[in-house]
Amino acid sequence: MKTQTSRHSFKRRILVTGGAGFIASSVAEKLASDPENLVVIVDNLSTGCLKKLPKLSENLRFIKADVNEYKEIMEIMISYQFHYVFHYSAMVGVLRTQNNPVGVLRDIKGIENICRISKNIGVRRVFFSSSSEVYGEPVEFPQNAHTTPLNSRLPYAIVKNLGEAYLRSYHKEYGTNFTIYRFFNTYGPKQSRDFVISKFLLAALKNEDITIYGDGSQTRTFCYIDDNVEACVKIAYQDLFINDVVNIGNSIETPIIELAETIIKITSSKSKIVHLPPLPEGDMTRRCPDNSEMLKVLQRPLVSLEEGIKKMLENGFTYYNQI
Repeated sequence: MKTQTSRHSFKRRILVTGGAGFIASSVAEKLASDPENLVVIVDNLSTGCLKKLPKLSENLRFIKADVNEYKEIMEIMISYQFHYVFHYSAMVGVLRTQNNPVGVLRDIKGIENICRISKNIGVRRVFFSSSSEVYGEPVEFPQNAHTTPLNSRLPYAIVKNLGEAYLRSYHKEYGTNFTIYRFFNTYGPKQSRDFVISKFLLAALKNEDITIYGDGSQTRTFCYIDDNVEACVKIAYQDLFINDVVNIGNSIETPIIELAETIIKITSSKSKIVHLPPLPEGDMTRRCPDNSEMLKVLQRPLVSLEEGIKKMLENGFTYYNQI
Protein backbone atom coordinates (compact mmCIF):
# COMPACT_ATOMS: atom_id res chain seq x y z
CA MET A 1 0.00 0.00 0.00
CA LYS A 2 1.31 3.46 -0.95
CA THR A 3 2.00 5.68 2.04
CA GLN A 4 2.05 9.45 2.10
CA THR A 5 5.47 11.08 2.23
CA SER A 6 6.35 12.30 5.73
CA ARG A 7 5.91 16.03 6.15
CA HIS A 8 9.29 16.21 7.85
CA SER A 9 11.14 14.88 4.77
CA PHE A 10 10.63 18.19 2.91
CA LYS A 11 13.14 21.03 3.00
CA ARG A 12 10.42 23.68 3.28
CA ARG A 13 6.93 23.32 4.71
CA ILE A 14 4.70 26.11 3.41
CA LEU A 15 1.14 27.13 4.26
CA VAL A 16 -0.91 29.01 1.65
CA THR A 17 -4.18 30.41 2.98
CA GLY A 18 -6.97 31.26 0.54
CA GLY A 19 -5.39 28.77 -1.84
CA ALA A 20 -8.62 27.95 -3.68
CA GLY A 21 -8.71 31.53 -4.89
CA PHE A 22 -7.21 33.17 -7.94
CA ILE A 23 -3.77 34.44 -6.95
CA ALA A 24 -3.10 32.11 -4.02
CA SER A 25 -3.80 28.95 -6.06
CA SER A 26 -1.26 30.11 -8.64
CA VAL A 27 1.32 30.82 -5.93
CA ALA A 28 0.73 27.39 -4.40
CA GLU A 29 1.18 25.71 -7.79
CA LYS A 30 4.44 27.57 -8.40
CA LEU A 31 5.78 26.69 -4.95
CA ALA A 32 4.80 23.04 -5.35
CA SER A 33 6.71 22.82 -8.63
CA ASP A 34 9.79 22.52 -6.41
CA PRO A 35 9.75 18.92 -5.07
CA GLU A 36 11.64 20.05 -1.96
CA ASN A 37 8.58 22.05 -0.87
CA LEU A 38 5.57 20.66 0.95
CA VAL A 39 2.72 23.07 0.22
CA VAL A 40 -0.51 22.90 2.22
CA ILE A 41 -3.47 24.90 0.94
CA VAL A 42 -6.13 26.01 3.41
CA ASP A 43 -9.42 27.54 2.25
CA ASN A 44 -12.97 27.59 3.60
CA LEU A 45 -14.35 27.76 0.01
CA SER A 46 -16.56 30.76 0.82
CA THR A 47 -15.27 32.60 -2.26
CA GLY A 48 -12.64 30.17 -3.55
CA CYS A 49 -13.61 27.02 -5.44
CA LEU A 50 -12.20 23.54 -5.87
CA LYS A 51 -11.73 23.84 -9.64
CA LYS A 52 -9.12 26.55 -9.06
CA LEU A 53 -6.96 24.25 -6.95
CA PRO A 54 -3.83 23.00 -8.68
CA LYS A 55 -3.53 19.23 -9.08
CA LEU A 56 -2.89 17.73 -5.66
CA SER A 57 0.14 15.51 -5.17
CA GLU A 58 2.55 14.17 -2.56
CA ASN A 59 3.88 17.66 -1.96
CA LEU A 60 0.67 19.65 -2.53
CA ARG A 61 -2.22 19.08 -0.14
CA PHE A 62 -5.57 20.76 0.54
CA ILE A 63 -7.40 21.12 3.85
CA LYS A 64 -10.79 22.77 4.08
CA ALA A 65 -10.63 25.10 7.06
CA ASP A 66 -11.37 28.69 8.06
CA VAL A 67 -8.33 30.76 8.95
CA ASN A 68 -10.60 33.13 10.90
CA GLU A 69 -11.41 30.27 13.32
CA TYR A 70 -8.48 30.01 15.72
CA LYS A 71 -8.90 26.34 16.68
CA GLU A 72 -9.14 25.18 13.04
CA ILE A 73 -6.02 26.94 11.79
CA MET A 74 -4.08 26.39 15.03
CA GLU A 75 -4.41 22.60 14.78
CA ILE A 76 -3.16 22.62 11.18
CA MET A 77 -0.23 24.94 11.82
CA ILE A 78 0.91 23.09 14.92
CA SER A 79 0.61 19.72 13.16
CA TYR A 80 2.73 20.75 10.18
CA GLN A 81 5.13 23.17 11.95
CA PHE A 82 5.35 25.35 8.85
CA HIS A 83 8.52 27.22 7.93
CA TYR A 84 6.71 29.82 5.80
CA VAL A 85 3.18 31.18 5.53
CA PHE A 86 1.63 32.93 2.53
CA HIS A 87 -1.45 34.58 4.05
CA TYR A 88 -3.63 35.37 1.04
CA SER A 89 -7.02 34.53 2.54
CA ALA A 90 -9.43 37.50 2.37
CA MET A 91 -12.82 38.66 1.19
CA VAL A 92 -12.10 40.40 -2.13
CA GLY A 93 -13.86 42.44 -4.80
CA VAL A 94 -14.93 46.09 -4.54
CA LEU A 95 -18.70 45.46 -4.69
CA ARG A 96 -18.58 42.33 -2.50
CA THR A 97 -16.55 44.06 0.18
CA GLN A 98 -18.70 47.19 0.08
CA ASN A 99 -21.86 45.10 0.37
CA ASN A 100 -20.44 42.99 3.22
CA PRO A 101 -18.44 45.39 5.41
CA VAL A 102 -18.84 43.30 8.56
CA GLY A 103 -17.69 40.20 6.68
CA VAL A 104 -14.56 42.12 5.68
CA LEU A 105 -13.86 42.89 9.33
CA ARG A 106 -13.85 39.14 10.11
CA ASP A 107 -10.59 38.92 8.20
CA ILE A 108 -8.91 40.79 11.06
CA LYS A 109 -9.30 37.67 13.16
CA GLY A 110 -7.55 35.58 10.49
CA ILE A 111 -4.62 38.01 10.40
CA GLU A 112 -4.37 37.92 14.18
CA ASN A 113 -4.51 34.10 14.19
CA ILE A 114 -1.73 33.81 11.60
CA CYS A 115 0.52 36.25 13.47
CA ARG A 116 -0.10 34.65 16.86
CA ILE A 117 0.43 31.05 15.76
CA SER A 118 3.39 31.92 13.50
CA LYS A 119 5.09 33.50 16.49
CA ASN A 120 4.35 30.47 18.66
CA ILE A 121 5.69 27.83 16.23
CA GLY A 122 8.65 29.86 14.96
CA VAL A 123 7.57 30.50 11.36
CA ARG A 124 10.57 31.95 9.51
CA ARG A 125 8.57 34.48 7.49
CA VAL A 126 4.96 35.46 6.83
CA PHE A 127 4.13 36.76 3.34
CA PHE A 128 1.01 38.94 3.38
CA SER A 129 -1.17 39.91 0.44
CA SER A 130 -1.98 43.54 1.02
CA SER A 131 -3.53 45.75 -1.66
CA SER A 132 -3.15 48.96 -3.61
CA GLU A 133 -6.48 49.91 -2.03
CA VAL A 134 -4.55 51.02 1.06
CA TYR A 135 -3.36 54.10 -0.86
CA GLY A 136 -6.93 55.35 -1.32
CA GLU A 137 -7.18 58.37 -3.60
CA PRO A 138 -3.45 58.81 -4.13
CA VAL A 139 -1.64 62.06 -3.49
CA GLU A 140 1.42 61.23 -5.58
CA PHE A 141 2.19 59.27 -8.76
CA PRO A 142 3.39 56.67 -9.02
CA GLN A 143 2.46 55.27 -5.60
CA ASN A 144 5.63 54.49 -3.68
CA ALA A 145 5.56 51.76 -1.06
CA HIS A 146 7.48 53.88 1.44
CA THR A 147 6.55 57.51 0.80
CA THR A 148 2.94 57.59 -0.45
CA PRO A 149 0.46 58.15 2.43
CA LEU A 150 -2.20 55.50 3.05
CA ASN A 151 -5.53 57.32 3.15
CA SER A 152 -8.37 54.96 2.21
CA ARG A 153 -11.42 54.81 4.46
CA LEU A 154 -12.97 51.71 2.88
CA PRO A 155 -13.25 48.73 5.28
CA TYR A 156 -11.34 46.42 2.91
CA ALA A 157 -8.38 48.80 2.72
CA ILE A 158 -8.44 49.50 6.45
CA VAL A 159 -8.29 45.76 7.17
CA LYS A 160 -5.31 45.38 4.84
CA ASN A 161 -3.59 48.33 6.50
CA LEU A 162 -4.30 46.80 9.91
CA GLY A 163 -2.82 43.51 8.69
CA GLU A 164 0.37 45.34 7.81
CA ALA A 165 0.38 46.90 11.29
CA TYR A 166 -0.05 43.47 12.91
CA LEU A 167 2.99 42.14 11.07
CA ARG A 168 5.15 45.12 12.00
CA SER A 169 4.04 44.89 15.62
CA TYR A 170 4.73 41.15 15.89
CA HIS A 171 8.15 41.68 14.35
CA LYS A 172 8.99 44.50 16.76
CA GLU A 173 7.85 42.63 19.86
CA TYR A 174 8.52 38.97 18.99
CA GLY A 175 10.91 39.03 16.01
CA THR A 176 8.47 37.38 13.59
CA ASN A 177 9.70 38.17 10.07
CA PHE A 178 7.36 39.28 7.30
CA THR A 179 7.11 40.57 3.75
CA ILE A 180 4.15 42.66 2.61
CA TYR A 181 3.07 42.47 -1.03
CA ARG A 182 0.85 45.38 -2.09
CA PHE A 183 -0.98 43.95 -5.08
CA PHE A 184 -2.24 46.19 -7.84
CA ASN A 185 -4.88 44.83 -10.25
CA THR A 186 -3.82 41.31 -11.15
CA TYR A 187 -5.63 39.29 -13.80
CA GLY A 188 -5.46 35.83 -15.34
CA PRO A 189 -7.47 32.75 -16.36
CA LYS A 190 -8.70 31.96 -12.81
CA GLN A 191 -9.84 35.49 -12.02
CA SER A 192 -13.49 35.52 -10.94
CA ARG A 193 -16.23 37.45 -12.70
CA ASP A 194 -16.29 40.12 -9.96
CA PHE A 195 -13.28 41.92 -11.44
CA VAL A 196 -13.16 44.33 -14.33
CA ILE A 197 -11.21 42.38 -16.98
CA SER A 198 -13.17 39.18 -16.34
CA LYS A 199 -16.45 41.09 -16.26
CA PHE A 200 -15.70 42.79 -19.57
CA LEU A 201 -14.46 39.55 -21.17
CA LEU A 202 -17.55 37.62 -20.17
CA ALA A 203 -19.80 40.30 -21.66
CA ALA A 204 -17.73 40.52 -24.85
CA LEU A 205 -17.72 36.76 -25.41
CA LYS A 206 -21.52 36.80 -25.20
CA ASN A 207 -21.84 39.98 -27.32
CA GLU A 208 -23.56 41.66 -24.38
CA ASP A 209 -23.28 45.33 -23.37
CA ILE A 210 -20.11 46.26 -21.47
CA THR A 211 -21.04 48.62 -18.65
CA ILE A 212 -18.65 51.26 -17.35
CA TYR A 213 -19.05 53.41 -14.25
CA GLY A 214 -18.77 57.09 -15.19
CA ASP A 215 -17.09 58.23 -18.38
CA GLY A 216 -14.38 55.55 -18.28
CA SER A 217 -11.51 57.99 -17.94
CA GLN A 218 -10.46 56.47 -14.59
CA THR A 219 -7.23 54.53 -15.05
CA ARG A 220 -5.91 51.26 -13.67
CA THR A 221 -2.79 49.22 -14.22
CA PHE A 222 -3.11 45.51 -14.99
CA CYS A 223 -0.55 42.89 -13.99
CA TYR A 224 -0.71 39.41 -15.53
CA ILE A 225 -0.75 36.59 -12.98
CA ASP A 226 2.56 35.05 -14.14
CA ASP A 227 4.38 38.33 -13.43
CA ASN A 228 2.82 38.58 -9.97
CA VAL A 229 3.61 34.99 -8.99
CA GLU A 230 7.15 34.93 -10.36
CA ALA A 231 8.03 38.14 -8.52
CA CYS A 232 6.53 36.99 -5.21
CA VAL A 233 8.17 33.56 -5.30
CA LYS A 234 11.57 34.99 -6.27
CA ILE A 235 11.32 37.46 -3.39
CA ALA A 236 10.70 34.52 -1.06
CA TYR A 237 13.51 32.33 -2.41
CA GLN A 238 16.07 35.15 -2.59
CA ASP A 239 15.31 36.48 0.92
CA LEU A 240 14.39 39.92 -0.39
CA PHE A 241 12.26 42.59 1.32
CA ILE A 242 12.53 40.98 4.73
CA ASN A 243 10.42 43.05 7.17
CA ASP A 244 9.59 45.39 4.31
CA VAL A 245 6.85 46.17 1.79
CA VAL A 246 6.93 46.02 -2.01
CA ASN A 247 4.47 46.99 -4.74
CA ILE A 248 3.51 44.14 -7.09
CA GLY A 249 1.92 45.38 -10.28
CA ASN A 250 2.26 46.86 -13.75
CA SER A 251 2.95 50.59 -14.09
CA ILE A 252 1.26 51.19 -17.45
CA GLU A 253 -1.99 53.11 -16.87
CA THR A 254 -5.00 52.12 -18.97
CA PRO A 255 -8.27 54.10 -19.01
CA ILE A 256 -11.20 51.77 -18.33
CA ILE A 257 -12.89 52.74 -21.58
CA GLU A 258 -9.71 51.81 -23.46
CA LEU A 259 -9.72 48.46 -21.66
CA ALA A 260 -13.27 47.81 -22.89
CA GLU A 261 -12.33 48.77 -26.44
CA THR A 262 -9.26 46.50 -26.34
CA ILE A 263 -11.31 43.51 -25.16
CA ILE A 264 -13.93 44.11 -27.85
CA LYS A 265 -11.16 44.14 -30.46
CA ILE A 266 -9.40 41.01 -29.21
CA THR A 267 -12.62 39.00 -29.01
CA SER A 268 -14.12 40.42 -32.25
CA SER A 269 -17.19 41.13 -30.16
CA LYS A 270 -20.35 42.98 -31.15
CA SER A 271 -20.71 44.35 -27.62
CA LYS A 272 -21.57 48.00 -27.09
CA ILE A 273 -20.16 50.16 -24.30
CA VAL A 274 -22.83 51.52 -21.94
CA HIS A 275 -22.08 54.15 -19.30
CA LEU A 276 -23.55 53.93 -15.79
CA PRO A 277 -23.49 56.59 -13.03
CA PRO A 278 -20.15 56.74 -11.18
CA LEU A 279 -19.78 54.59 -8.06
CA PRO A 280 -20.41 56.62 -4.89
CA GLU A 281 -17.10 55.46 -3.37
CA GLY A 282 -14.20 53.11 -3.96
CA ASP A 283 -13.64 53.89 -7.66
CA MET A 284 -10.41 55.87 -7.51
CA THR A 285 -9.58 58.11 -10.47
CA ARG A 286 -6.04 56.78 -10.88
CA ARG A 287 -3.97 53.91 -9.60
CA CYS A 288 -0.35 53.37 -10.60
CA PRO A 289 2.49 51.74 -8.66
CA ASP A 290 6.14 52.53 -8.47
CA ASN A 291 7.11 48.98 -9.45
CA SER A 292 10.83 49.60 -9.91
CA GLU A 293 11.73 47.13 -7.13
CA MET A 294 9.57 44.40 -8.69
CA LEU A 295 11.25 44.95 -12.06
CA LYS A 296 14.68 44.55 -10.43
CA VAL A 297 13.56 41.17 -9.12
CA LEU A 298 12.17 39.93 -12.44
CA GLN A 299 14.87 41.44 -14.68
CA ARG A 300 12.55 41.25 -17.69
CA PRO A 301 9.67 43.22 -19.21
CA LEU A 302 6.15 42.57 -17.91
CA VAL A 303 3.44 40.92 -20.01
CA SER A 304 1.53 43.52 -22.05
CA LEU A 305 -2.22 43.95 -21.56
CA GLU A 306 -3.15 42.59 -24.99
CA GLU A 307 -0.81 39.61 -24.60
CA GLY A 308 -2.18 38.91 -21.12
CA ILE A 309 -5.81 38.97 -22.24
CA LYS A 310 -4.97 36.54 -25.04
CA LYS A 311 -3.21 34.29 -22.52
CA MET A 312 -6.35 34.34 -20.35
CA LEU A 313 -8.43 33.07 -23.23
CA GLU A 314 -5.85 30.43 -24.19
CA ASN A 315 -5.42 29.09 -20.65
CA GLY A 316 -8.87 28.22 -19.40
CA PHE A 317 -10.69 31.48 -18.63
CA THR A 318 -13.93 30.13 -20.09
CA TYR A 319 -13.56 26.92 -18.05
CA TYR A 320 -13.07 28.72 -14.74
CA ASN A 321 -15.98 31.05 -15.48
CA GLN A 322 -18.28 28.42 -17.01
CA ILE A 323 -19.03 29.87 -20.42
